[in-house]
Parts: sequence; C-alpha cells; structure tokens
Amino acid sequence: MTGAPELPPPRVIVTRPEREAMAWAQGLRALGVHSEPFPLIEIAALPDVAQLAQAWQVVPHHLAVMFVSANAVRFFMAARPEGLAVPSCRAWSTGPGTQAALLATGWPAALIDSPDEKSAQFDSEALWAVVAGQVQAVVAAAVHAKPSVLIVRGADAHGQLAGRDWLALQLESEGLQVFQVVAYVRQAPELTPEQCRRARQAMTDGSRWLFSSSEAAQLLLQTCPDLPLGQARALATHPRIAQRLRASGWGRVDTVPADLQAQAESIKSLA
Repeated sequence: MTGAPELPPPRVIVTRPEREAMAWAQGLRALGVHSEPFPLIEIAALPDVAQLAQAWQVVPHHLAVMFVSANAVRFFMAARPEGLAVPSCRAWSTGPGTQAALLATGWPAALIDSPDEKSAQFDSEALWAVVAGQVQAVVAAAVHAKPSVLIVRGADAHGQLAGRDWLALQLESEGLQVFQVVAYVRQAPELTPEQCRRARQAMTDGSRWLFSSSEAAQLLLQTCPDLPLGQARALATHPRIAQRLRASGWGRVDTVPADLQAQAESIKSLA
C-alpha cells in the first residue's frame, strides 16, 4: 500500500522590483527554495533629471552621499554630467546590493561604508552603527560651515519621498545638514487579470509572500483588491514590515533574515 503522494514544497513569491525580484528568486532557487518573481513595485526614471544634475555639482562638498537602494545608485550615477570626475566623497549604503551597485558604477571601494554582509538587518540603524563615529569626528572638527550629507532616494507616483526619515533625523540631531534628492519613481505595476488570479491563488495554496518593503504589500492590495489576506502567509525581512503586515490582516507572518543564504535556511526551516 502506498501513501498519499508527497505535496510539492510551497513556493516563495518574491515581490521586489522586477530586476531585483528576478535575481533574488534565482538566488533562492539555487539554494533549494522554490520561488517565483512577482514584482509589486515598478521603478521608473524621472521625467526631468535637472535636479539630479544640480545635485551632482556639489557632491564633492558633502561628507557623504547616502543611497537608499541599488536603484538610487543606478539612476543617480546615470545622471552624472559628462566630464564630471569620479566622486571623491564617501558613499553610504544600507546593504550589500546597494554596495555592489556602487562598485559596479565605479565608486572607489575605499570610500564606501556599508553594514557587514552578514548583518542581521540592512537598514538605516545598521548603517548608522557603521558611520556614527565618522560623523561625530567630522562634526567635532568642523570650524565654520556644518558638514552635510546628501540622501538619494525614490519618490512615489505622486512625487512624495518614499522611505523612512530616521537617518536624516539622526544626522540632523548630530549637527549635520541633510539634503535629499529624488533619483527615481516607485509606482504600482499594471498587473494583468491573470496575475491577479495568480495572486488570489497564492493566498490560499500555501505560498509564502516575501516582502522586503511594506509598500509592496500596499500596492498588491491596490492593484488586486479584496484578496483573502486572512488565509495568506507572508515573510518579512524586517520586524517593522512584519508589524505592518499583521496590522493589515495577513493570516501568518514570519520574519526572516535579509541576507540571501540565511534567508533561504530560515525559509526551509519553517513549518
């Protein structure tokens, strides 16, 4: 007598922007995790890059340029005016993906500050732990003008800055000037009826939705309303994201590491 056929392991649905979702899903599959990309944030260029060009003119005068994501790096570097020298100030990144993007665009490795690739979290707090001493030393040595930091980030479809202001507030409290510039737009993708049917199916078939941004979960509901969240399972790469998912009504939410290898191991250990 044979037992019931073994069910295939549930899939992990990667909700990052398309470029990152494809790479992350491929990485998880290589580590033995069934996964599929399902981009829920669309990244678009700005219609006018004049402000980026202006920001580039004063880059050498900043203590550092902080990039919130690899996309911030790509769009900012693409807007560098022709003939402008390779940056000579420091670059701050919150994680290995952003750091890799900086290296790929030619930012000198010796000038990049980023949390260790094995860090438990990749966020503003982790970056601050790396650069706090640097900031405090520069502020203490300043005689006249306040040192400054430029934060390069995205905006939503309405032009509102996307992301948290924690680091900006922390820097200002230490006596720095903070300037911010938008390098790209984050917006809801146009999902097809078939994609919405897949989303509805994935709410109840044991799939695990992987979120590295609570914005992605909001855009999912915006584009495919009335999904049965109470029956769905989600994975969050940060406790703040997990908290927001639970508050939105997701049935089960587990927190997993942000690092790919550790994340795959954590996912495979979940019941």
